[in-house]
Amino acid sequence: MSWGTELWDQFDNLEKHTQWGIDILEKYIKFVKERTEIELSYAKQLRNLAKKYQPKKNSKEEEEYRYTACKAFLSTLNEMNDYAGQHEVISENMTSNITVELARYVQELKQERKSYFHDGRKAQQHIEICWKQLESSKRRFERDCKEADRAQQYFEKMDADINVTKADVEKARQQAQVRHQMAEDSKADYSSILQKFNHEQHEYYHTHIPNIFQKIQEMEERRIVRIGDSMKTYAEVDRQVIPIIGKCLDEIVKAAESIDQKNDSQLVIEAYKSGFEPPGDIEFEDYTQPMKRTVSDNSLSNSRGEGKPELKFGGKSKGKLWPFIKKNKSPKQQKEPLSHRFNEFMTSKPKIHCFRSLKRGLSLKLGATPEDFSNLPPEQRRKKLQQKVDELNKEIQKEMDQRDAITKMKDVYLKNPQMGDPASLDHKLTEVSQNIEKLRLESQKFEAWLAEVEGRLPARSEQARRQSGMFDAQNPATVNNCAQDRESSPDGSYTEEQSQEGEGKVLATDFDDEFDEEEPLPAIGTCKALYTFEGQNEGTISVVEGETLYVIEEDKGDGWTRIRRNEDEEGYVPTSYVEVYLDKNAKGAKTYI
Repeated sequence: MSWGTELWDQFDNLEKHTQWGIDILEKYIKFVKERTEIELSYAKQLRNLAKKYQPKKNSKEEEEYRYTACKAFLSTLNEMNDYAGQHEVISENMTSNITVELARYVQELKQERKSYFHDGRKAQQHIEICWKQLESSKRRFERDCKEADRAQQYFEKMDADINVTKADVEKARQQAQVRHQMAEDSKADYSSILQKFNHEQHEYYHTHIPNIFQKIQEMEERRIVRIGDSMKTYAEVDRQVIPIIGKCLDEIVKAAESIDQKNDSQLVIEAYKSGFEPPGDIEFEDYTQPMKRTVSDNSLSNSRGEGKPELKFGGKSKGKLWPFIKKNKSPKQQKEPLSHRFNEFMTSKPKIHCFRSLKRGLSLKLGATPEDFSNLPPEQRRKKLQQKVDELNKEIQKEMDQRDAITKMKDVYLKNPQMGDPASLDHKLTEVSQNIEKLRLESQKFEAWLAEVEGRLPARSEQARRQSGMFDAQNPATVNNCAQDRESSPDGSYTEEQSQEGEGKVLATDFDDEFDEEEPLPAIGTCKALYTFEGQNEGTISVVEGETLYVIEEDKGDGWTRIRRNEDEEGYVPTSYVEVYLDKNAKGAKTYI
């Protein structure tokens, strides 16, 4: 069906309809433009999200990404970057293939529409002029006919009147003939104009207007096809990136499948393995000896009097066995069953594992950090030394590269003196060589310590030698049992009697005179409890929300802060449960745990 034949009289409505079609096209362009802005914004938010969770360089987070689960998460973040890039591609392609193209097409469409309707209005104006000419000639013909009829009637009246002269009659007859001639001329003119108008009208309604309306119809249909093609392009732009997005998602799945829980578990072992051996069996403590002596001597009071000197170590208090540990100033409690004490020992956090730890604790308390990392457990010490050796080797390589660069520059100066003085580089070359030598000596020192540690770690028999840095002449069995023969308590005090007199003498003679009683750690600040904490585990202390206490040891990275309520109450609380206010002038207490 053609608009030219069916809508020949709907010029104004077609003009409104085609304008509505252009408005629809512009609305679709605006829709696609807003979609591209959304894609760009989404891509930007995805990139910011991925960047936010990226591990910070040279931070503790980088160490966490040794684990396969963290590596998979990092791969996911990288894939999200690529995923965001595909949304940027969608925005770019929609802008270039749809928004820009349609905007150009709309301008062309407006010009074409304007041209067609201009021709239509021109044709309308022409047919209106022809109609006006027809009407004018028709009115003139009508007027001339009436004038001719009146002139004829006047002539007939004058000719019938006998009183009128012959000259008047002749004049009237001539006037009637002139009017008849004018009427005939008007008739001929009217007939000619009518034929011309009919021809123009036929051309207008059957040729000009149908042709113009046909072009407008074709223009409108092209607009409809174009917006349909744009919608297909809209879908294809999305479809083109689906394989790449699918690949990103596949990579995320692949990263998730690469997670190895066993490998992560092994990394935890490597990260936190201390190298110490587990505690041995607890020796049986025979409390029947005083009873036997009582029965044999028939005197309970005498045996009690005799038993006391045997249990004293070098004249010191029986609770004064372990150095650096506070005395239990609370009233002596009744001994608990051995099974309960064993459970308590296994669940409590050992304060000091061996005599080497005593040495380490003293150095830390005095604020010193051993250069050979002897304050760390063997396995952790090995890792620290290895890390230090690697760092020194990198520095040596860096200095060697710098030396090579200076040497090459000196050669250039020798060949081309105009570029510089070779002697000016001698001082720098000497300085770099000295730095290399210093770094090598430093590296050799740490490599020697590393070799010593690696030589000791595999053999169990070496543990006694490692732990005897302060007691080379003592029995290894005594050293190994140091942590087993004590009873753990929240403040780390030692209240158990020593059943082996020989061990008691060794400890008493070596330590009691020098460390009569440990000085309490100085307060380095205060803290306010943000939440209530029930300290049910060994070594912890209960706090109430809003309570103010003294800080004696700040968080060392394990999430716990050591606090004191009064002289006899101190322990650890989670760092996140308190708000710490450190005294800048106070010396920070160092832990030797």
